[in-house]
Amino acid sequence: MRSGPPHPPAGIRVPRELNVLALFKGDEKFLFVYDDDSRDALVDDIRHQAADPAVGISWFDAAVLTERVRNPAVAEL
Repeated sequence: MRSGPPHPPAGIRVPRELNVLALFKGDEKFLFVYDDDSRDALVDDIRHQAADPAVGISWFDAAVLTERVRNPAVAEL
């Protein structure tokens, strides 16, 4: 029996890997799915959400999230 993530069937290529970043804050859940090419756009999006008082992401949350986007290896430690 093999463990680990399932592999796509033979002949099907996965075009790129995706990253997932999640923030669970009380009853709110924020999920960000992005590829390596869209890191800068995600950082901008997180900052815009922190600036919007209707969104529950604080500037502290934004700082932590953007640091994890920029330095994923540090987040894995």
